[in-house]
Amino acid sequence: MSTSLDAVRDYFLDLQQRIVHQLELADGQSFETDEWVREQGGGGISRYIEEGKLFERGAVLFSHVKGLNLPPSATARRPELAGRPWEAMGVSLVLHPRNPYIPTTHMNVRLFIAEARHDQEERIFWFGGGMDLTPYYGFEEDAIHFHQHCAHALAPFGDDKYPAFKQWCDEYFYLKHRDENRGIGGIFFDDLNAEGFDTCFALVRSVGDHFTKAYLPIVEARRHHRYGERERDFQAYRRGRYVEFNLVFDRGTLFGLQSGGRTESILLSLPPIVRWRYQWTPEAGSPEAQLSDFLRPREWLNHT
Repeated sequence: MSTSLDAVRDYFLDLQQRIVHQLELADGQSFETDEWVREQGGGGISRYIEEGKLFERGAVLFSHVKGLNLPPSATARRPELAGRPWEAMGVSLVLHPRNPYIPTTHMNVRLFIAEARHDQEERIFWFGGGMDLTPYYGFEEDAIHFHQHCAHALAPFGDDKYPAFKQWCDEYFYLKHRDENRGIGGIFFDDLNAEGFDTCFALVRSVGDHFTKAYLPIVEARRHHRYGERERDFQAYRRGRYVEFNLVFDRGTLFGLQSGGRTESILLSLPPIVRWRYQWTPEAGSPEAQLSDFLRPREWLNHT
C-alpha cells in the first residue's frame, strides 16, 4: 500500500496548492505558509490568511501524522482498533469571509490507516471527508448551487451516495444543545473502505476537486453586497454557533487535540470575531429571524 499512500499524499498536497491559488486570486492577498513537525511523528503545512480583503480568516491545512495509539475520538465507534499504531493524512479547510452575505464554508478529505500489531491482524484503511455551507443570510439559489456540485462530485460512484452523504451531513453538523443545524449542510462521509482503496480514493478526489466549483461562484455572487454594523453584528453572533460545534462535537478538532496535533493549526478553524448574547432572538420578520427556518434540512436538489 506504500505506493498508494504516496499517491494520496501527492494528491492532497496538490489539492492544497490548487485551492490556495484560487483563493488568493479571489482575495487579492497572499496566504502565509507555516511548515511544522510533530514531535510524535509527521507534520504538516498550514496555509492561512488573516485580515484579507475578502477572507477575514481562512485556512487550508495539510497534515500527515503518525502515532502509536489511536486516540479515543478515532476509536469511539470502532473500539476494536484501540491500541493500534496509526497514520493519518488529509486536507482540511475553513473560510470565514468578511462580508456577512458570503457563507462560511468547510471542506475536508482524509485517509486513516490503523496498522497491524501482529500477523493475525490486518492493516485497515478508511477514507472520510465532505463539504458544507454555513450562511448568515439565506439565498436559496446559493444552497441549490452548492448541493448540485456536491451531487455532481458523487454521481460517478452511484445514485445512492449523495442522498446518504447529505443525510449524514445534516445529522452530523447538528447542535444538540441548541436543537438546530449549523448550516444548510452538504455532504459528509466517514469509514469509507467497502468498495476498495482505488474507488474510495477516486471518490475523495472528486469531492476535493469539486469544492471550488461549489463555493467560489457563491463568493462572486455575494462579495459586493453592501452591509453595515447590523449585519456584522449578526454574523458575529451566529459565528458563536460555529465555535460551539467545533469545540464540543467536531471529530477532527477532538482528534487533533487528543493526538497531540499542532494547536494553532487546529484552532485556525475558529472565526476571529465572535459574539455571544444571553437569551437573544432577532426581531420577528427580520432577515435575521428568517435564518432559523432556512437552516432546517430540506431536499435542495428538488427545491423550487
